[in-house]
Amino acid sequence: MKILIIEDEPLLSETIVSFLKKEGYRTEQAGSFDQGREKVNIYEYDCVLVDIGLPDGNGLGLIREIKKCHPETGIIILSAKNSLDDKVSGLDLGADDYLTKPFHLSELNSRIKSLLRRRKFDGQKEYTVGRIRIIPENRQVFVAEEALAVTKKEFDLLLYFVTNPGRVLTKESIAEHLWGDFADNSDTFNFVYSHIKNLKRKIFEKTGTEYFRNVYGSGYFFECPRETAANVDDPYPVEKS
Repeated sequence: MKILIIEDEPLLSETIVSFLKKEGYRTEQAGSFDQGREKVNIYEYDCVLVDIGLPDGNGLGLIREIKKCHPETGIIILSAKNSLDDKVSGLDLGADDYLTKPFHLSELNSRIKSLLRRRKFDGQKEYTVGRIRIIPENRQVFVAEEALAVTKKEFDLLLYFVTNPGRVLTKESIAEHLWGDFADNSDTFNFVYSHIKNLKRKIFEKTGTEYFRNVYGSGYFFECPRETAANVDDPYPVEKS
């Protein structure tokens, strides 16, 4: 899960980032209204933490920007003021939750998990598609009721696909989701092909089912077709760009 923290207090921002990384989230930061607006207009996030009291603009304006560009993104307001008017205004604009500073990081984590369950999994703690069962909070994957060993990137990749059923995901969007704005520095997407190949192979070996489909010239999409025999020699060669 990818989270953007828009917060102008460097110490608080770094503390939140450090904590969320330990919890398994991928994070990006913006220290001002303008930086936050630039990121939300270019990239897509599962959740954005927005400080209302930014030095160069009101965070409520960023909520409008986020909802205009990415209406499915979850938003939690952070504010030093326990103002009912700010809370109501933010929620009316589409924010999902509100935290008043100072707050406990464990509470922030609980709010994020609750938000993601509501938005991504209809409030459920587990997500099942075909013979794949995912427990996002524990970062666990079970295939055919057996635990599947996956890397962090493979877990994030699988979750990205299953929460976008039927949607063609381009290699650019996959790279950006897994590596954020660092993906902009790459002139090749071989790392995307490699992760998809490995994940496809692991699931195929357990089920004999092809869950990932390659759309030539566009990207990939995820589906749950009928199961097939798994006696194929290396069915997943690395695709060429």
